[in-house]
Amino acid sequence: MRKFGIIFLSCLLTFTLAYAQRSTLDKVAGVVGGSIILKSDIELQYAQYLANGGQPNESIKCLALSRLLTQKLLAQQAVIDSVTVTDDDVDGSIDRRMRGMMQRAGGQERLEQFLGRSVIQYKDEIRADVREGLVAERMQGKITEKVSVTPQEVKRFFDAIPKDSLPSYNKEVEVGEIVFQPKLNKEEKQFYKDKAEGLRTRVKNGEDFGTIARLYSQDPGSAPDGGDLGFFDRTGMVKEFSATAFKLKAGEISPVFESEFGFHFLQVIERRGEQVHARHILVTPVITPGSLERARAKADSIYTLIKTNKQVDFSTAASVYSDDKETKYNGGMLLNAENVQSRSTLIPTDKLDPQVALIVDTMKVGSISKPQLFTNPQDQKSTYKILLLRSVTDAHKANLAQDLPKIKENAQADKFNRTVSEWFEKKRKNTFVRIDPEFQSCKELKDWVSTPQTAQVKP
Repeated sequence: MRKFGIIFLSCLLTFTLAYAQRSTLDKVAGVVGGSIILKSDIELQYAQYLANGGQPNESIKCLALSRLLTQKLLAQQAVIDSVTVTDDDVDGSIDRRMRGMMQRAGGQERLEQFLGRSVIQYKDEIRADVREGLVAERMQGKITEKVSVTPQEVKRFFDAIPKDSLPSYNKEVEVGEIVFQPKLNKEEKQFYKDKAEGLRTRVKNGEDFGTIARLYSQDPGSAPDGGDLGFFDRTGMVKEFSATAFKLKAGEISPVFESEFGFHFLQVIERRGEQVHARHILVTPVITPGSLERARAKADSIYTLIKTNKQVDFSTAASVYSDDKETKYNGGMLLNAENVQSRSTLIPTDKLDPQVALIVDTMKVGSISKPQLFTNPQDQKSTYKILLLRSVTDAHKANLAQDLPKIKENAQADKFNRTVSEWFEKKRKNTFVRIDPEFQSCKELKDWVSTPQTAQVKP
């Protein structure tokens, strides 16, 4: 941990120096349309790369200039096409970035020491850059929003792949689950609610909220920062939390309330439009032997119901009885975590939870397991699950019959990339572009350097 802190401090000192140099470094590294990119902009991005744990590598500066040129060109087109982002979008992006930096630095106070400025001041300084980046991202989405592939295009894409270059796919399975989480009864919960009430009383009596949060809050993400959650909108937290936060005025402390994470109370620090800056203290209940036994008994009864009542299949039971919100509305089927957007239920066996993989390996296709106890390795929480093995696909070379969804996704990605590349090629030919000689040898910039209107910038 000490070594990590030294590295982070070194990176952030570089980052701070680079930011301070913005006012004195005026060498133009590139021009695209009516926008200029200073060398200090590139140094700042390189310092951010180092601060995020990257290894020293000068070619990253070439990539940074390429990204900035791309961002400027997209942002200029966004003005023409009236593509915008809201203040809430910008606030949310900045807050996510700052939470990551604070976590790596070891809290807000240490980050501010490293930066030599307050977090609020730093947020204001990067706001314009963040907004432009979001606008550029949205503009690129507009360029590809109508791109789709036909079955004929998918086949042409597949047929164009050399036979000796076809990808191989590992063994894949489709697995469903019905999850039974142990739940405390009213009497068992009261102990933890009373504990949260006691902490709230201490804060109301004058003890420092941040100190109490650091000592007693059981939210690992915010406790080191004194419970600080940054800004969030109404969709950024669970409903009980948002409903409470948006009722309060700045400085007010909420009553104790319950969410799926436990018992909280919070304090609103600042309101800004449809965003709230708040901090909280969380008390997480501990599962009791009694609650675990109740979960096992319920799992056994649902397993018996599925096996004996032909009108209740696995999918129906999952939607009614499962406690897992991510799978219950999908018939209990697990999604491939590496390909969530496609909502694929095909999961390579080496990507399954090892506990699930061990049980599935002994099952036949179409069979349902008896309730089994599972323990989450991250938080050590226990649940009972009933598993369904819906299908098994053995390892094989890619083919259209078995792998159409994957091939279609790859064909669409290829068409997306070609559409964006063609757009940039056309825009570059009709946009004034100049690259400083220092960067013209960068292979990452060859498309920009070869633009017909490119001219050297005088040092």
